[in-house]
Amino acid sequence: MSADPLAGARPRNRRQLISEAAGRVFSERGYHAASMADIAAEVNISAAALYRHFPNKYALFAECAHTTVDRLVGALDGVPAQADLAEVLRAVAHVAVTHRASGGLYRWEARYLDREDRRLLRAKFARVVGRVTEAVRREGSAAAASPSASAELRAVSALGAIGSITMHHVSITQRRAEEALVASALRVAATDPAASAGGGRTVEPPARPEPRTRREEILAAAIPLFARDGFAKVTNGQIAEAIGLVPSAIYRHYPTKTDILAAACLQAAELLAEAVDRSLAGTDDPHDALTALAAAYVAYSFEHTALISVAEAEIVGLPDGLRQPLIRAQREHIAVWERQLLLVRPDLDPRQARLLVHAGFGVVVESGRRLHWRDTPENRSAVAALIVGALGLG
Repeated sequence: MSADPLAGARPRNRRQLISEAAGRVFSERGYHAASMADIAAEVNISAAALYRHFPNKYALFAECAHTTVDRLVGALDGVPAQADLAEVLRAVAHVAVTHRASGGLYRWEARYLDREDRRLLRAKFARVVGRVTEAVRREGSAAAASPSASAELRAVSALGAIGSITMHHVSITQRRAEEALVASALRVAATDPAASAGGGRTVEPPARPEPRTRREEILAAAIPLFARDGFAKVTNGQIAEAIGLVPSAIYRHYPTKTDILAAACLQAAELLAEAVDRSLAGTDDPHDALTALAAAYVAYSFEHTALISVAEAEIVGLPDGLRQPLIRAQREHIAVWERQLLLVRPDLDPRQARLLVHAGFGVVVESGRRLHWRDTPENRSAVAALIVGALGLG
């Protein structure tokens, strides 16, 4: 009997089926934790059959990353050149929602691609951004009249709102998800980034504590290395070298490198919880609470960019016992936003509200990247205003 269950009846689209399965596995487990055996099992074929299509894991990973963006490019190529913004965004949303299980691959894992693949991906994504930006400019919204407004910033923020569907597991039908995301993205595109958000309050996030012990020094040195190179590529030797230690000294404070990652994720969760508490102090009105939450989350994101990228990208690599408390903390944070949003917008149900909260987070990721995380009051205010637009606060 053949080891390959499908050997006798090879589907013509097997390569596509493999690529789609791989995208789901890479998105769920991360590039380094995913194995060719995992992917083969997802498609119900043998590893040998998998290698007949892809010579190694990197080749499969690169194809998945390109497929994610190629779908968007192809969808927009099918939209008439002078189509209005809503039609353009509907095409994007349909792709994002249809492929939500694998579509988030590029957001964190694309850093593992080689230079040429990254260059090609950036060029393809630039086409998507360019097409949406053109539609934003044609829309002639009130925001476009503001000299400080950026059509491109609003375009990437709108894409961030839609792309957020790939980063969570809120259960919602495809039609409702697409409608809610397009409506949110249209509001983002119509938002004046110069509008004041935060209820007129200055919200400063808690600072990361200054390292006072050797353990804290190790953690502080590891975070930027994890953010730059990815957890799997960083060695204890590199961390030790960054603070002038011998590698064996690390083990006296952290038994494994995974324990350092867990400490980083925990620190991110604690700082975010403190930021939320500060933003809500003395705030009773739910609308004010949401604008304060937006300002606080943006300030936290700009202040702790490296830490957040590590926590978001690498949490999948933690053992279940370490990961679950962090996931609970994430859910509690989202629940704070959801409760306030439902008070302001009784037209929403809990799933729609949760979807919009994630859309706001997606705005921060893409707008922050477009602004190169330059931490200025103007940039913080612009991104907070775009979150308020995503939520539909009016």
